[in-house]
Amino acid sequence: NPDFSLSAPFPLFATSLLLSCISPFLLIINKKMGAKEKKAMKKSLKKASALQKAIVASREDKDAEFLPLEGGPGKKIVESAEPVNKSTVLYIGHIPHGFYEEQMEGFFKQFGTVKRLRIARNRKTGKSKHYGFLEFTNPEVAKVVADEMNNYLLFEHNLQIQLVPPEKVHPKLWKGVNRSIEPVNLVEVARRRHNKERTLQEHQKMVQAILKRDEKRRKRIKEAGIDYECPELVGKIQPKAKKIKFSDDQD
Repeated sequence: NPDFSLSAPFPLFATSLLLSCISPFLLIINKKMGAKEKKAMKKSLKKASALQKAIVASREDKDAEFLPLEGGPGKKIVESAEPVNKSTVLYIGHIPHGFYEEQMEGFFKQFGTVKRLRIARNRKTGKSKHYGFLEFTNPEVAKVVADEMNNYLLFEHNLQIQLVPPEKVHPKLWKGVNRSIEPVNLVEVARRRHNKERTLQEHQKMVQAILKRDEKRRKRIKEAGIDYECPELVGKIQPKAKKIKFSDDQD
């Protein structure tokens, strides 16, 4: 038919109805037909199925109108609008050494007003963990920075910048943001621990641990076949505590 249109609802319904109705009869006729007639029927069935697939494909086009099988007015598929961006917090990873709070604020304030900034640091040493968070006052500025500055090469490090949705921002994220961390002097801590005054029981426990390590060392030297006499440790034998007795006689 020259007036046939793929967008019309009738050909698809008619084709599917026709195929479903004649399929039982085809099985009966197929037994009585010759080889040539069977080939011709297979070709016609293939053409009908190809026509049906073309009609379905035309309806799945995003610009085509949705037409129900029962007829009726067409409806266009409404595409969902993009959600409004409200994220102002950015996650920044792969921060290089030397790019700290002061340098980071001076670098990112060229895009907009920086509200808060925090770099994750070790509580004991105060060293950077090479990731942090940055907050802008304007969500549009935050989106531009996330899109344009992601994978930006800085001091041989590719910055990883991503938007953090408002519902995923932890309430304690900005706790202690302006507090400076003083690194712990581990050398001083070890010195105090070594030079502290010990009781007699603590001193004996320390000596026993030293003797135990020395005995293991002697065994390893002997097993290695080395003829060596290790010197005795000084202070191996500790004097017992003296007991003071008071006499009953009084002058």
